[in-house]
Amino acid sequence: MGNFYKDNDDLRWYFEKGLDWDALVRVTEHEFRSPGGPKSTKEAVELYLEIADMVGQFVADEIAPHVARIDREAVIFEKGEARLPDFLQGIFDRIKQMELHGLCVPRELGGMNAPLALYYLTSEIFGRADVSTMAHHGFHGGMALAALMFSIREGTTEVDPTTGEIQKTRFENVIREIARGESWGCMDITEPDAGSDMAQLRAVGEQDEKGDWFVTGQKIFITSGHGKWHFVIARTEKAGAPDDPFAGLKGLSMFLVPTYEDLPDGTRRRVVTLERVEEKLGHHASVTAALSFERAPAMLIGKRGEGFEYMLTLMNGARVGVGFECVGLCEAAIRTAEEYAAQRRSMGKTIDRHEMIADYLEEMRTDVAGIRALCVEGVFHEEMGQKLGLQLKFRGDLSGEERKSIEKRAAKHRRAARRVTPLLKYLGAEKAVEMARRCVQIHGGVGYTTEYGAEKLLRDAMVMPIYEGTSQIQALMAMKDTLGGIIKNPQRFVRRGAQARWRAVSARDGLEKKLARIQAMSHQAQQHLIMRTASDKLRGLGAVLAGGDVPITEWADRFAKNWDPKRDFAFAMLHAERLTRILCDEAIGEILFEQSKKDPARREILERHLERAEPRVRFLLDEITTTGDRLLAKLGHELGASHREAAE
Repeated sequence: MGNFYKDNDDLRWYFEKGLDWDALVRVTEHEFRSPGGPKSTKEAVELYLEIADMVGQFVADEIAPHVARIDREAVIFEKGEARLPDFLQGIFDRIKQMELHGLCVPRELGGMNAPLALYYLTSEIFGRADVSTMAHHGFHGGMALAALMFSIREGTTEVDPTTGEIQKTRFENVIREIARGESWGCMDITEPDAGSDMAQLRAVGEQDEKGDWFVTGQKIFITSGHGKWHFVIARTEKAGAPDDPFAGLKGLSMFLVPTYEDLPDGTRRRVVTLERVEEKLGHHASVTAALSFERAPAMLIGKRGEGFEYMLTLMNGARVGVGFECVGLCEAAIRTAEEYAAQRRSMGKTIDRHEMIADYLEEMRTDVAGIRALCVEGVFHEEMGQKLGLQLKFRGDLSGEERKSIEKRAAKHRRAARRVTPLLKYLGAEKAVEMARRCVQIHGGVGYTTEYGAEKLLRDAMVMPIYEGTSQIQALMAMKDTLGGIIKNPQRFVRRGAQARWRAVSARDGLEKKLARIQAMSHQAQQHLIMRTASDKLRGLGAVLAGGDVPITEWADRFAKNWDPKRDFAFAMLHAERLTRILCDEAIGEILFEQSKKDPARREILERHLERAEPRVRFLLDEITTTGDRLLAKLGHELGASHREAAE
């Protein structure tokens, strides 16, 4: 079946031209100060290319031809344990032999010390063949790195300030065990009746008189939940009243729980009960488990009450990972559809020559390039922000000016990562479903059968908008950050809007004009939402302020400081997904435009994206500015009601 790396020109472009490997290598290899590592960026990138080629060949030869069997055999649950069928276990045995589970783990802990970007790009290759295999693979190295980052964050890791090498870390045995492929980890968040609303979590972490911690509760929908090492969110703080902060997210803590122990006689002693493995629409070869914790011995990570913050560290990486998983599935959908359409004849020609099908295929190919651009942008900035932060934490030889420079760079990368992460998860997930459905449609009747694999892609895609934060959660995050940024710095917002409108009429490059028009419409949508939100809040406060109970000197403070997203953003929440789609089109256009300035070959992709994005954004803007009031009234969001209730 060829090589899943070499046959993908767009993916290869990022390896060969698109990624700033020098920045990534330098920050990963501690400016080439650590012994045993590459001595130059060129040497490091040559190794990365070899790994990508190896993964591309392995996936094409040993996974892709067998996806129907992998899907059919699924996972096996018997006698309270889940296991992979022999064939799939054989695939993971070979992944273990290639030492891919430790790809990004530092060398001194048994890994290869490769950048996260390499791991995610190769994850796309796995996802193109089978997302179940890719997902389970991700809970090896990903959880090993989570253990390391948690130890660093809580202050239990020691680093040589000269070489950057880790000298001591709290969870070293866990990290090494996972890197060797002997076990894996997972994250346990969801509970019955507590999914996206984490404030409702009820699993409990309790400490005995000796200071030891124990976790009790139930967790459900845990991907790869048959693993040994579980990062578990549990409630440790008792709330004094419903509005007590401890009743919500601040009452949660993070724990590491080993769920079983393998004994010398070959038997296993379970500490946590594996209640069941879900039978799912898709992802048949990926374990989705329900677990019961009954005073399971646990290790507190960080301080009590910091669980939500630690969870965000996990979720950011997981959402980027799902983005690349979606890119892989989208790549499979477009290739499956193109291959069939090029062979299937109808009305005297192959169906890929029919106008509507040709339009479908071009849009799919354009979309997958756009999502990949978002994902690469996201992982680059996430990794740079994290690793520059580690430099600030551990390097003792930095001058004052060097420290200021690194702080500025790190902050810039963190802002960029925060901007694109919800966008890549949202768009990747939504497009995975859309492209898989189109793939089925292009196949016609045979797409509804199991013969061609199109229906499997659709079954696998359906979970993407649900897990690791639903599409709606991503949209609310993007909306909240966007409007919050306007409130914090309205001058910058006004300036950016004026600049976009000016470029829309003055730019010499026609594609830059198109991009500027999209930016101007995005600005207009944001302005409408923020003005409507502010107007609604003013109306709601009006009755309270006019009553005379609030001194006039406090009016401005009441308006500027007491923003509650649940109370004040009803109109913006209604249109959050529409705004997010606009932000996705805008961000992809900006990324592709910057790429085209460095490599003219990227202009063709940019042109295709802008051609489709501009009318899409215009339509979404029209929806935002002309719809919503009727539904909000129906839902009981009469203007001012919630403000008066809150004030009283």
